[in-house]
Amino acid sequence: MLKPLGDRVIIKAVEVEEITKGGIVLPTNAKEKSGIAEVVAVGPGGNIDGKEVTMNVKVGDKVVCSKYTGTEIKYEGTEYTILKQSDILAIVE
Repeated sequence: MLKPLGDRVIIKAVEVEEITKGGIVLPTNAKEKSGIAEVVAVGPGGNIDGKEVTMNVKVGDKVVCSKYTGTEIKYEGTEYTILKQSDILAIVE
């Protein structure tokens, strides 16, 4: 498994429904990213660049992040994004 360092968080996008509420089936290339992701791993935080960083998210949280942030990777057939905790805009409750 991937283990983030420092104030990094690893997220996985939440899949969007393939059928709209009106019953229209969307082709794969027409799907839009939902903007909501699930946290799959959290770094330890600590002293980062001289500042104390406390991690506010935990594994399993649903979060909203900036659209064009982080580094996308594919690991064991699954796509993940590694980003700093500060790039997370909100926790979905």
